[in-house]
Amino acid sequence: MANAGKGINELLSEVIDQGLCTGCGACITGCPYVVAHAGRIVVLDKCTGTDGDCYKHCPRTSFDFDAVNEAVFGKAYSDGEFGQVLQVFMTRSKDPEILKRGQDGGTVTSLLALALEERLIDVAVSTRMDAEKSPHGNLARSRRELLECAGSSYEIGFSLEAYRSLPAESTEKLAIVGTGCQVEALGKIKQQPPRNSPDPRNISFTLGLFCGWALSPRTFHPYLKTLCDLSQVCRFEIPHTPHYSFDFHFENDLDPGSVSLDVIKPHINPGCHYCWDLTAEFSDISIGSAGSAFPGWNTVLVRSPQGADLFALATEKGIIETRTLPEERLKHLKSAALNKKRAAVKKITEKSGSPKDLLHLGRPTESIADKLLSRWAII
Repeated sequence: MANAGKGINELLSEVIDQGLCTGCGACITGCPYVVAHAGRIVVLDKCTGTDGDCYKHCPRTSFDFDAVNEAVFGKAYSDGEFGQVLQVFMTRSKDPEILKRGQDGGTVTSLLALALEERLIDVAVSTRMDAEKSPHGNLARSRRELLECAGSSYEIGFSLEAYRSLPAESTEKLAIVGTGCQVEALGKIKQQPPRNSPDPRNISFTLGLFCGWALSPRTFHPYLKTLCDLSQVCRFEIPHTPHYSFDFHFENDLDPGSVSLDVIKPHINPGCHYCWDLTAEFSDISIGSAGSAFPGWNTVLVRSPQGADLFALATEKGIIETRTLPEERLKHLKSAALNKKRAAVKKITEKSGSPKDLLHLGRPTESIADKLLSRWAII
């Protein structure tokens, strides 16, 4: 295996020092050497390990698309615009409290709340903002705890650290929420089970979030503090077009604050420029905004049979409202997903200096890399 025989030293030299780290948190495996601190991965002491889960499960070390897709869906990877999809919907929650606190249509929180209520899961692994609105991985075991995780900060939060923090012997049934890079890491974890974390067979559902980029807490959060009193902020939002802003809403119903995305974009995490996955392709259900024509609604891509079962239960119980996603919106999503892949290949080949070196995506001697070059390359 391409990732065998390597540990934290190679992770530093090949990923972190190269500006490829996504902040997913998969490398924080419970070993005493690696922690997240102040928005970055920190190695506390010299490690001589040469077969580290920290390296093996990183989404920016060599990624075997076919092997991961086999581990997740039981078949080889398809090189289409946004991976395996069984069903496509437009949805929103019917729960007023979730709609008020959630992002867009509140579908993610509604599905997790249902899974907890029906005892399909024991724990939901997601991200929660602290009092200063910094995101961190979180374990929610109740509806109340789940609602505390609703909403997005748009910053990286190392959220898989929360999964890694569970005892290896834990048998709790899990649902894990993550963006593309985090779901890729979970795919690698399913392909090569970890030594210091719960059995990935305990993961009942993976809910993926559409993601174009995330902000670096090292630079963006200090800047955000200069804009407002973060303790009074209740929600962040990037509105749909024609708006072009990052907005922050306050608890006391004051007018929201706003700053242009042109000011925000220099704070994008550098590793996000090399990300190919807009729609979290290795999840059971992928969820994102339904776009400017449908504010307050989500686009939902159901990818696996277990995802379809959860979605059908939510529909049967009447906790979500569903509509058919318009064909034009689906075409737009496919185009956006393919453009992100092409942009990633362009950035990767610029960094490597050769179209024959796709870094973590593999090399053209591998069959999947041939597909990536021919299908994703900019025409």
